[in-house]
Amino acid sequence: MTALADRATRTGPPLPLARGPLSARVRAALAAPAATVLDTAGVAAADPYGEDLHLALHTLHELHYRGFAGVPDEREWDPALMPLRQALEERFLGALRADVPVGRTVDETFAELLVEPADHTGSVAYHLEHAGTCEQLREYAILRSLYHLKEGDPHTWVIPRLTGRAKAGMVAVQYDEYGAGRAEDMHARLFAGLMNDLGLETRYGHYVDAAPAPALALVNMMTLFGLRRSLRGALVGHFAGVEVTSSPSSRRIAAAMRRTGAGPAAERFYTEHVEADAVHEQVVRREVIGGLLAEEPHLAADVALGAEATVLLEDHLAAHLLGAWHEGRSALRDVPGAR
Repeated sequence: MTALADRATRTGPPLPLARGPLSARVRAALAAPAATVLDTAGVAAADPYGEDLHLALHTLHELHYRGFAGVPDEREWDPALMPLRQALEERFLGALRADVPVGRTVDETFAELLVEPADHTGSVAYHLEHAGTCEQLREYAILRSLYHLKEGDPHTWVIPRLTGRAKAGMVAVQYDEYGAGRAEDMHARLFAGLMNDLGLETRYGHYVDAAPAPALALVNMMTLFGLRRSLRGALVGHFAGVEVTSSPSSRRIAAAMRRTGAGPAAERFYTEHVEADAVHEQVVRREVIGGLLAEEPHLAADVALGAEATVLLEDHLAAHLLGAWHEGRSALRDVPGAR
């Protein structure tokens, strides 16, 4: 093995612990020097929102980001891994298509997202603002770290698939996500500062074993939409849905950080998003969605799918978090060394 190849196998976090036969199959394949073609046995019967499927899919998707220690970079597009990855993605995507509202237009979807519900029963941000404990804020940060430590990356994949106004608008928003040219202001780095204030480990991928399926599913959806050109409309819809709903929830979580004395970096991450995402929401709706649908009006249903699927999976995560916290228990998986 060359020195360059040897370095490539040492980067990234360790492979996560398996949670069932699918994730065990993926882990064994990546730990081996070479893999035979991974069959798709068990995928059709797997829970499309379950622990085993989403860890298996997350592990395969992470080959496109930082990879894993001991796994050569060349495994990213190993043909032996592709049949199982495609089957996992199709099982998940099929569930999303089946479970989101059917027949709603883009305007109808976003009109609902623009109004903050009067009933805050299922709102994690509202709970954290008014009653969240320091430990609950830590758990929330741990689960959000799966995305925020690579904030912007899944969405950047859509840029080459866009043209005109949509591309220009997306680049403008992503420029802010990456710190407007200042490495210290990259949102991923700001989130690492938040985690540091909360006394958490900031290493990429450190908390995957502690993350339950609803947290993995959200990141898997972003990556799935980002990697497939055919789902560029869904990625835009997802991204717009996040930007539209981010500012009010960020304001609440910033207040929670302030109330609990979490620290200046912890508060800054969310106050930064209050203003930035209010501006981003306008750009994404008018330029990115508007530009995309002006060029490719047939993608309207996919834009709505992306936004609706985001709401669905955020609701799954909220139910998991609030259900655990209201019962006085941790929302994290109880895995030794994972916290």
